[in-house]
Amino acid sequence: MSLPRLKIIVAEDSELQRLYLCSLINELGYHAIEAEDGHVALELAVETGAQIVISDLQMPKLDGIGLTLKLRELDLGYYIHVIMLTGADEMENRAEALRVGADDFITKGSSTAMLKARIRTATRLINHAAELAERTRVLKEANERIEEDLRAAAAAQRQLLPNLQDDIMGFEVASAFVPSAIVSGDMFGCFALNEAKLGFYAVDVSGHGVHASLLSVAIGHLVTPDYFRTHAFDANGRPDPANMIAVLNQRFSLSENDDYFTMFCGIIDKTSGHIDYCQAGYPSAFYVDRYGSAMSVGDGGFPVGMIPTATYDNNEHHFDTGAALVICSDAAAEAENISRQPFGSTRVRDVAQLFPSVRANKIPNEMVRALNKWRDGAPLEDDLTVVALERKASHDTHQNT
Repeated sequence: MSLPRLKIIVAEDSELQRLYLCSLINELGYHAIEAEDGHVALELAVETGAQIVISDLQMPKLDGIGLTLKLRELDLGYYIHVIMLTGADEMENRAEALRVGADDFITKGSSTAMLKARIRTATRLINHAAELAERTRVLKEANERIEEDLRAAAAAQRQLLPNLQDDIMGFEVASAFVPSAIVSGDMFGCFALNEAKLGFYAVDVSGHGVHASLLSVAIGHLVTPDYFRTHAFDANGRPDPANMIAVLNQRFSLSENDDYFTMFCGIIDKTSGHIDYCQAGYPSAFYVDRYGSAMSVGDGGFPVGMIPTATYDNNEHHFDTGAALVICSDAAAEAENISRQPFGSTRVRDVAQLFPSVRANKIPNEMVRALNKWRDGAPLEDDLTVVALERKASHDTHQNT
């Protein structure tokens, strides 16, 4: 096999020696480029793209050590291999040449085989570097395509999330959503189920990244108002959100993957303010009355899809006019500051208690602001969802489904 026709600069002040080396190099299948001193060799290295320089150690104007120093200062995007020509008695100079970046040596008067071996060694290194650069380029392009696809997936996922900044059946509903990565494992929804009932849910899929986001999107497509109406009411039309979660648990427990998610869902009667809710491992919500006093709503439950035989319970709460319900994923309480101290549920409650001085439609952004301050601007390590519902006075409400 013929060697690649790489360019090799020969920096040698002796014209006879320079012509001799260039002749040998050309015969080996390379392209030799003459340089009568170190300054010319440096200029040619920039102009020609040569990746091998054979330099005499002793030269006027700029010697081999000075040339090597200058070559190492160049930013060409590739490495230049320096092979130094030395005399047999220049061992101390060799040590200095190695220190400044020389790669190899050839003793003057060595055989052609020695020169050939040194050049072949440099060629193998160059070819290996070229292969690595090509692989890096391919991987970079693939990574850019993946990131582009992820951004498109994130945009599609955000389109599935409701724009909760409106009145729904007499409830002012607001939300904040902050993914820890490009895509997220969180999903939530709030919608009218009939003329009297409002349904809501929040889901947090275990794990992060694409896999969690795909499951959250699947849940978002699945848990619709029709799904609520079909599975979250009993045969007599009474709210039964625990049954809906049990149905979801059976569905996702059959998966061969170890997928599971936590969930908080409920049904609110717009007239009476009665809430029927079920909690499945999701953090407890905070109910804040019109005076700013907060209490925890919910006491745990099993995640969905983890234990096929898990059972779920319905719970009740009353939603007074002028009060608010604040629901946060566990990213809020678990967010750590620079000292590895978690934000904690007490601080989450403190932000929720900003209501009623700060209306419910401002609470999600207040939570995000508090967490950002707590983490000194560092991104969250988990996906954050905050949903706030305020039951408005009847004369302030209007229908919006």
